[in-house]
Amino acid sequence: MKKSLLVLTLVITAGSLFAQKKTTTSATVSFDASTSLDALPKADNKTSIGAIDTKTGAVAFESTVKNFTFANPMIQGHFNGDKWMNSDKYPTFTFKGNLSNPAAVDFAKDGSYTTDVEGDLTIRDKTQKIKAPATIIVKGGVISATSSFIIKLADYDITGTPIDGGKVSKQPKVTVSADFK
Repeated sequence: MKKSLLVLTLVITAGSLFAQKKTTTSATVSFDASTSLDALPKADNKTSIGAIDTKTGAVAFESTVKNFTFANPMIQGHFNGDKWMNSDKYPTFTFKGNLSNPAAVDFAKDGSYTTDVEGDLTIRDKTQKIKAPATIIVKGGVISATSSFIIKLADYDITGTPIDGGKVSKQPKVTVSADFK
């Protein structure tokens, strides 16, 4: 009896620990570097991976650079090229951080919650601290999270004539959205 109780306790504990980390392989990261001179430098990556720990508030995302798709294939070539993302040498973007106030989000109760997310964004082996507002919606056991923020391309050594000429924003908007199960 004691052995059965011990096994049952371990199974329940392991299950509750596993349930604290929610993941996805279909997060969307959108990149909008459009300007008044060119509306085309916009891309989406719908195959980003992400995780959120509902106990600690830890958050992580990773996006494969070559999975960003643009309406114009020429822009996609520039985006993956040496002067921009250099996706052959730097194949991923990563973010690792935490919810600023994880206690403000009740992951066990349906509702909409607002907090900040803070952490390290790494692009082209350059890491910058970011802080951005995040909206988290809990509904029927599914956690949906959205955040938008601005990056400075120069902080990641991203340069080029289209950027200097105003055809590509020097400070594009990045939006991340994910459904965790």
